[in-house]
Amino acid sequence: MDNSRDHGIDNAAFSNPVIDMMRANYPFEIIDIHAHFPIENTTGLPVMERHPKLKDYAATRGGRMRKEWSNAAYEAPAKTDDEDTLWAYAERWAQDLRDKGISRINFLTANSNERLAQIVAKYPEQFTGFAHHALEPGADVKLKHAVNELGLRGYKLFGPRTDIPFEDPSVRGVWEFCAERELPVLIHFGYLGRGGGVVSHPRMSPLSLFEVARDFPEIPFIIPHFGAGYWQDLLALCWSLPNIYVDSSGSNQWVRWMPFELTLEDLFAKAYETFGAERMLFGTDSNAFPRGFAERYLQDQLRICYQRNFPESDIALFFGGNAKRLLKLE
Repeated sequence: MDNSRDHGIDNAAFSNPVIDMMRANYPFEIIDIHAHFPIENTTGLPVMERHPKLKDYAATRGGRMRKEWSNAAYEAPAKTDDEDTLWAYAERWAQDLRDKGISRINFLTANSNERLAQIVAKYPEQFTGFAHHALEPGADVKLKHAVNELGLRGYKLFGPRTDIPFEDPSVRGVWEFCAERELPVLIHFGYLGRGGGVVSHPRMSPLSLFEVARDFPEIPFIIPHFGAGYWQDLLALCWSLPNIYVDSSGSNQWVRWMPFELTLEDLFAKAYETFGAERMLFGTDSNAFPRGFAERYLQDQLRICYQRNFPESDIALFFGGNAKRLLKLE
């Protein structure tokens, strides 16, 4: 009996020659739920001003991290008004995915919703995107426009850069719309940035989402980077509510700053044990060239899943099937 359709792997959907080629690389679709397009001020939020000493500290830590992960120096992002570079980067992304056998990438930010929608529309069979604007009064109007008119498929927020409580009545319209559409909402909690980054804020912890997530169980909430330092809080939220998902994106180097031993393999094992493959999503946090799609993260995570002897059907869910369902691509 063929169960591929049950796991979001519809063989009939692979008539596209690009996807046919990708299936030669992997036995299932690889969908990266978490990436950022390399454009100036990609989040579109006000730039956080820092003391020169903190800037130097951040630059030093960033340079060290690139060496740890064997990454070449990043190329400059496209400027918002440099159309030639922007479209060259879009084509470069599409080719990079084809070269590495990746079915689709989901960009969370690209300076503005309008700009991201343009980029996604250029390569709709390889790109999707989320709206990304501040949670504030009137955010529901912007979100409806981004989804209904621009064709974006979710909403991206930063908890430590959200000024009002998620449950504030002035933004309830956002959650009502997301619930009506079952729209995925990805919210970064935990440590934000590198040296000089945010480590204290009323919405650092995923538990600050509890009230809204409980009141709107129709909304799939995605917490990236395994909670970025708030692993226990994320596990508690996942235990309590069925609509909480985790993504595996980034280097997850935050495990080094825990007061106890913790590894990426530990994160996978505990997530799988606690809430199962159906609520785990693959991501990379890819954001710049020359690296492009961070293939090393894919290789490391595939290795962990196979070494832990996860069933292949569950591995397929994690690396693409769940994203395909949440993005309504089936």
